[in-house]
Amino acid sequence: MSKTTDVVVVLHNIRSEYNVGSIFRSADAMGVDKIYLTGYTPAPLDRFGRTVKEIAKVALGAEKSVSWEKEKSISKLIKALKQKSYQVIAIEQSSESQGYKKVMPKFPCAFIFGNEVKGLNESVLKAVDIIAEIPMRGNKESLNVSVAFGVALFRILDI
Repeated sequence: MSKTTDVVVVLHNIRSEYNVGSIFRSADAMGVDKIYLTGYTPAPLDRFGRTVKEIAKVALGAEKSVSWEKEKSISKLIKALKQKSYQVIAIEQSSESQGYKKVMPKFPCAFIFGNEVKGLNESVLKAVDIIAEIPMRGNKESLNVSVAFGVALFRILDI
């Protein structure tokens, strides 16, 4: 299978190494070009260059096949992506959101996912082009971030 053309992912302030590993694995399955890790999102290698075993355990090698980069500032990253003509799409619950099934991405595109509990802050949501939301019908208000990643991207990218 060939890679998806011009799709990158931004993981902002994800706290769980297991969620990051799961997203790497799904990103590999989808042919995502690159994952940017911003804020305190853990990287597959720690600051000493050692493998983070929790990420590796869940990613099953995808952390080596999907390109990744650690970035300090999400706002600077969003600005840089937009300068490269990326359409930036946040997956988040918001009064400004549209249903994720209605999103028609324009390539190149970047998808942003936020913290497991707090999501993405208002300044990030104001900087993106589209906010897409997965509707919730049950008592819980959200999905696990790695599950939301799979649901949203497989549908939006029509894989």
